[in-house]
Amino acid sequence: MKHRGTRVLRLDALARVEGEAALHLRVQDGSVTETRLRIYEPPRFFEAFLIGRGHTEPPDITSRICGICPVAYQMSACQAIEKACGVTVDGSLAQLRRLLYCGEWIESHALHIHLLHAPDFLGHTDVVGLAHDQRAAVERGLRLKQAGNAILEQLGGRPIHPVNIRVGGFYRTPAPAELRPLAERLRRAREDALDTVLWVAAFDFPDAVCGHDLLALRDPGRYAIDSGTPAVMGAWKQDPRLHEFPVSDFEEHVREGQVPHSTALTATLDGRRFLTGPLARYAINGRWLHPVAAEAARNAGLGDPDGGAICDNPFRSIVVRAVEVVQAVEEALRLIDGYEPPPRPAVEVPPREAVGAGATEAPRGLLYHRYALAGDGTLTAARIIPPTAQNQTAIEEDVRRAVQTRLDNEGPAADDEELARLCERVVRNHDPCISCAAHFIDLTLDRT
Repeated sequence: MKHRGTRVLRLDALARVEGEAALHLRVQDGSVTETRLRIYEPPRFFEAFLIGRGHTEPPDITSRICGICPVAYQMSACQAIEKACGVTVDGSLAQLRRLLYCGEWIESHALHIHLLHAPDFLGHTDVVGLAHDQRAAVERGLRLKQAGNAILEQLGGRPIHPVNIRVGGFYRTPAPAELRPLAERLRRAREDALDTVLWVAAFDFPDAVCGHDLLALRDPGRYAIDSGTPAVMGAWKQDPRLHEFPVSDFEEHVREGQVPHSTALTATLDGRRFLTGPLARYAINGRWLHPVAAEAARNAGLGDPDGGAICDNPFRSIVVRAVEVVQAVEEALRLIDGYEPPPRPAVEVPPREAVGAGATEAPRGLLYHRYALAGDGTLTAARIIPPTAQNQTAIEEDVRRAVQTRLDNEGPAADDEELARLCERVVRNHDPCISCAAHFIDLTLDRT
C-alpha cells in the first residue's frame, strides 16, 4: 500500500557490528527514495602510514587495521609483497598459512553467528538475553571461537594481531607434536560446528532475494580461502562461464569512489553494484566443500553444492557462515594430519623495484592489497580495498528493498521501531567490519 508524505529515518549508530556507522533513509509517498549507509569513523590513513616503510613491514602494520581478522590483512600483504619481489611461498609454509587462516575463519564466524547475529532471529536485543534463554548455544559458540583462537595463538604467537607472520613465511614453525593438541580440540569443535549448522538452519528467515553480481576468489579443487583468482557470477545467475580476471587486474574491474555521506570509499564492479563474502564464496566455490561440510549444507536446506546450488537470501547468510565453520574445521584437521615441517621457517624475499598485488578471502569477503616498491624495498605506493567498502552499496540496496517490502505490506501502519530493527538486521546479514572500511542503531524519524 502506498501512502502520501515524506518519512526520513535516521539511524545514528549501528549495534552488534565492528565499528561505527549510521543509516539514513528517505521515504516519499510510500517509496524508499534514498538509502545511505553513513560510515563516519575518522579516516585511519593506513595506506599513508605505509609509504616510506620497508617491504617487510606491511604484515605487521596492516594487521592492526582489524582485531577480528588480522590474519586476512597479513596474508594479503604478504602475497602482494612476495609477488612484487618475484617469490613464491609453497609447500609446508603455504599449508601453515592456510591453517592459520582457517583459525581466523572459525573464530570470526563463531563470534558473528552466536554473539552478534543470532539474537536477531531469536527475539533478543543482545547476547546477554540470548545466553539467559539459550546458554548452551552461546557456550558452544564460545568454544568454537576458542578453538579458532588456539590455532592463531599456536601459529601466530597470539590470537589478536599475531606476531609470528612475516614476508616469506614465519619467524618460527611448529613441530608436528605441537599441532596434535590442536587436532584433538578441533575434533571436538567439529561436533559443535555441525550442531551450529542445524541450530541456525531452524531459524525463521524473512523472504528476500539478492540481485547483486557476486565476486569471490576461485581456487579449483578446493574452497577458496588464502588464494585463488577473482571470479564474477552475474546477478545470481549460475553461469558456467564464470568471468575471471587476474589479481593484478583487480583495480581495472573494481573501482572505488568517494561519496559525501561516508568516510569509506565505495566500489563498483565493472560499473555495477556487487557483493563479496560468504554468499559469493558458496555460489562460486560450493562444489569444492569438504564432504562433511557439503552434507551439512544439504541438511541445512542450502541445496546440493555439488550440483552448483546457491543461496540467494541474505538473511540465510548465517547458515552459509556456519557451513564455512565446518569447512574450516575439516580443512584444519586435514592440514594438521598431513603436516611435515618445512626445511626453514621462511624463504628469502629480496627487494626489487616492482608492483605486486595479493588477495585473500577474509571472513567478510575478498580483501585486496597492492604495493609498489623501490629498488631498496621502500614502499612508494599502497592500496587496500577491504570487503565492507566493496559491499557498501549492496548493503544499501538490501536495506532499501527490505524497507520497501515492509512499507508495501503495512503502509502507514509500519512502526518506526520495527523499521529500525529491520534495518539493523539487514546490515548485520553482511557482518560489516566498518573500521576496516574507514554500534547500535538509534532511529530518529521525521514525518512530513
